[in-house]
Amino acid sequence: MKTDRLETAVPAGVDLHQYTRSLVRVHEAMLSGQQPPVQPRPLIRQSWGRARTQGVDPDRGGDCRQASAGEIEQRRATCGLTEEALRALRTGLVPAAQSAGHIVVIVDADGRVLWRDGHPAVFRLADRLGFVEGASWAEHAVGTNAIGTALVEDRPVQIHSAEHFVRAHHTWTCSAAPIHDAADGRLLGAVDISGPADTVHPSTLALVHAVAGLAEARLREAHRTRLDRLRAIAAPLLAKVDGQALVTDRHGWVAASTGLPPIDRVVLTERADAEQVWLPAFGACSLEPLPEGVLLRPRGERSVAGTRLVLDLGSVRPTLTVHRESGTWTYPLSGRHADILAHLAANRSGSSAADLAEHLFADGTRTTTVRAEMSRLRKRFSDLLDHRPYRFLPDLDITVAA
Repeated sequence: MKTDRLETAVPAGVDLHQYTRSLVRVHEAMLSGQQPPVQPRPLIRQSWGRARTQGVDPDRGGDCRQASAGEIEQRRATCGLTEEALRALRTGLVPAAQSAGHIVVIVDADGRVLWRDGHPAVFRLADRLGFVEGASWAEHAVGTNAIGTALVEDRPVQIHSAEHFVRAHHTWTCSAAPIHDAADGRLLGAVDISGPADTVHPSTLALVHAVAGLAEARLREAHRTRLDRLRAIAAPLLAKVDGQALVTDRHGWVAASTGLPPIDRVVLTERADAEQVWLPAFGACSLEPLPEGVLLRPRGERSVAGTRLVLDLGSVRPTLTVHRESGTWTYPLSGRHADILAHLAANRSGSSAADLAEHLFADGTRTTTVRAEMSRLRKRFSDLLDHRPYRFLPDLDITVAA
């Protein structure tokens, strides 16, 4: 979750009614193509642009097809939120929402409303708006709103009155925060507090963000419990294994290992049903499925002859694709890691930590940061990278797609 800052919708110290009226003027000017009296927040301007591109009608919204009761139950069962996480959300938010005249809404990663709770009077207002269980509150369906925009931006968002793209939503204020899976970081959905616009409060966003974090903590606890169960299965199994082996869950988190240095996680490929896989940390490995996990045995075949790499810098997120005889796998990269790998690809003879520091930061003294980044890269791609100096192994065929 992006937590650099919590940007509340209403600046401190302003007259709420006057500020709300100014938002209406900004909304009307922007939608009519005129120069607004003031610019909306960058978050709002970008979201309005997406809504217009996606064809959302500012008067009626978009396609709000309500999911059936059966689909809602299916989505609840597969959304990834545990009972403990849901309990944390309800316990942390529902009492505050009821006392403030708000409702609490929990959605899945598609923005479908799965649960509602809170003040009965606000339920009736929400019903008239179509803000009901099964409705889609994604940006492409109803334009700018805290739920849909938080899912797109992947950070806590507060939307007030005419910051909503659809005019029918201008009487509302809402604050939402995304929720992520502890095992693989994927977005599971979001939690939201919504109510009448004149009840907006800057602390609501902080509350929603904090309780979403508490729910994520419950998910981490559940993940640790699953790893403990897998560890109990792995212990007697590994005791009978000669040589190196490790047991991981299906996301690569290591439950137990033998004959190997301590490691928290390995990068598993999507071919978890294969009998043999290639992992950057170990090379070729045999793979055996286990309840809730896999048994991996490194085979010691670490030759890179015939291995071809494609470093794609032109995508929204850079990737490194590894083509080997045993298969092809693609790994997402951070911007800095992509920059490092591109520099090493352009300098096959190798670079020192000072060289990389000069390239990355225009400061050759920042070698400690470089060594930390290279340590992370070599944990993921130890079969491809060398050190002293840092470089790709000589036999690799590397293509950089800009």
